[in-house]
Amino acid sequence: MRELFLKSVELVDSSGAIRRFDYSVLIGEMDVGAYACESYGVKVAEQGGEQASVENITCSASRIDELSELLTRNGVTPATLRDVVLDWL
Repeated sequence: MRELFLKSVELVDSSGAIRRFDYSVLIGEMDVGAYACESYGVKVAEQGGEQASVENITCSASRIDELSELLTRNGVTPATLRDVVLDWL
């Protein structure tokens, strides 16, 4: 599995502390019957904190771009990543 860094986003939490999150696309392979195709997932990691990832979300580069934009634009954190991906699907 490869990891393609997208961007870092700084967010201010409810206590006023600045938190920085790194967003990446995960690139791997997914078996589809008798063959394998390139698959994409996402990862969110707080610098110095927790991280979460969801692999094999889609085989479509344009769809993972849409999801990545949604995650970075809305400041999705590791704690909420899985729920956001499941709602998006």
